[in-house]
Amino acid sequence: MPAGEAELDEVELSALRGLVRVHAALVKELDAELEARHGLPLTSYEVLRSLRKSPHGKLRMAELAEHALLSRSGMTRLIDRLEREGMVGRSTCDKDGRGCYAVLTDQGRTVVDQARASYLSVVRASFLRHYGVDELGELAGLLQKAL
Repeated sequence: MPAGEAELDEVELSALRGLVRVHAALVKELDAELEARHGLPLTSYEVLRSLRKSPHGKLRMAELAEHALLSRSGMTRLIDRLEREGMVGRSTCDKDGRGCYAVLTDQGRTVVDQARASYLSVVRASFLRHYGVDELGELAGLLQKAL
């Protein structure tokens, strides 16, 4: 350990581990539930949901990568797969044709709308039910502070 850098104390370590464990457990459960019920991995759901909530059902690829916390190359691979599955299409957005939008198809809209109830059910049962409204507001503020 470099000089001057103290180990995390018990409170710091507990807070960090708690955050990481809750996130990992929730992601694992959401992914399993969405895959089992809808054949849709969580990352695909997140992309389709972002498109569903966007104006005209489309977003620039770079913007979509930020929403889903994926690299641009990871997003391109995911959009390629969703396009093969008929859930998204692409359209150019720059005059020179270099940039492009991912566009939600009718099939993609149907799939994400069907998966929404499963997603919300897991989030509520596995996470939100443990907290009151005030606690959730405080937690949201504390997490936002770290960002």
